[in-house]
Amino acid sequence: MEWRDQGILLSTRTHGETSVIIEVFTPEHGRHAGVVRGGTSRKLAPVLQPGAQLDLRWRARLEDHIGTFTVEPVRSRAAASMGDRLSLAGLNAVTALLLFCLPDREAHGRLYRRTEALLDLLGQGDVWPLAYLNWEMALLDEMGFGLDLSGCAVMGPQANDLSYVSPRSGRAVSRAGAGEWADRLLPLPACLLGAGPAPDAEVAEGFQVTGHFLQNHLAPELGNKPLPAARQRFVDRFRARLEG
Repeated sequence: MEWRDQGILLSTRTHGETSVIIEVFTPEHGRHAGVVRGGTSRKLAPVLQPGAQLDLRWRARLEDHIGTFTVEPVRSRAAASMGDRLSLAGLNAVTALLLFCLPDREAHGRLYRRTEALLDLLGQGDVWPLAYLNWEMALLDEMGFGLDLSGCAVMGPQANDLSYVSPRSGRAVSRAGAGEWADRLLPLPACLLGAGPAPDAEVAEGFQVTGHFLQNHLAPELGNKPLPAARQRFVDRFRARLEG
């Protein structure tokens, strides 16, 4: 068995004395693991950094074997992420959530393209948080838990002033439709409605919304595993920037 693809490096772990097992996210083969011989060498170790874009060739005797990877660097994202703590925290959140959510060897081409585009923005602190928030929305949608913000769940699609999200259904609710139930609903910041550039306070409200659905809707479907701590560390660092 053999295939070739590009991919984003999600994680590495040592395997024996000189090899590593890597997990990558590829457009055609999804999340996929394999052994890289000599992965701890001076030549390969700097290449095998989370977020790196790699050209990959995978070989195995049988399809269900872990197999081996031959890797060539396409581009590194280490410099962009290491130069900015928020970007580094965001990169760690992205890779951790993909490892958490993605089934093994199942293609998710649309999410892959969104992920590649997001990681190419690393180091651009003015646009990164909103881009990351939009990526979390895309992740929820790809996993089957997308929010429906097209109209009010109570008053219908003609209602204006969409201001809340139902924490149960993920549907938008207008201010008039919320009524006395408003304090039980999640805020709906304008940035989740595609309003373009947004202040940090709005993006922080968006993280409250996506975090709720990641924690209370997606995670239970994955065996009630806790969300990766890297996601909360990124949100905390972002909020610290907001408060500073």
